[in-house]
Amino acid sequence: MSFAAADPFGQALTGLTGGLQGVVHAAAVLLLALLAFEAGRVLTEGWRRIKPSYPGLQTIALRALQEPGHAAQVARAAPGPLAERTVIDLAAAAQDGRGDAVENALADYELRIQRRLDRTRMLVRAGPALGLMGTLIPLAPGLAALGDGDFAQLAGELQIAFAATVVGIVIGTGAFALTLYRTRVYTEDLAALERAVAAFAPSAPPHQRVVAAVGEHAA
Repeated sequence: MSFAAADPFGQALTGLTGGLQGVVHAAAVLLLALLAFEAGRVLTEGWRRIKPSYPGLQTIALRALQEPGHAAQVARAAPGPLAERTVIDLAAAAQDGRGDAVENALADYELRIQRRLDRTRMLVRAGPALGLMGTLIPLAPGLAALGDGDFAQLAGELQIAFAATVVGIVIGTGAFALTLYRTRVYTEDLAALERAVAAFAPSAPPHQRVVAAVGEHAA
């Protein structure tokens, strides 16, 4: 294929990538805001865990199992909404008396853990990818400006490109740190809930974890 024939396709690709610049930058800002939101959640839960009045999730869950009528009030001391909901579910399951009800409540907690972890795992991948796109897209008009001797435009395009790189790295690194922390504390919470169930019903079979990735770090 000749260069003349390929030129319209090259122009189409150039126009497409140029049109994506605003979308990519807006998406990067949105992911940065989402990272800040998730970091705020982690800080809130972390503060509740280190407070001197925090009795421990195992103690909270065991008390709710022993007093299912006050489970909602007892569960308010849990470090986060996931644990609070699961404590209430465990108390309701124990009161129900079905052998598989407690097992199902713990399995539901595992699935909720995975959905929460998937949010920051997505940011680990999407943040650097958008940062790279936001870096490469301005380079095309920047190089064109360099060819025309317009160094002011070149400097502006490079500034945008470097800013996108920094934002992408911040999103990816921050999300990775949040994922590691959440994986550890949620696994500890699951173990605490399992110990509470075992203390409440020693004869019950141990919980079989249905999601193998609960204790795995993000790749």
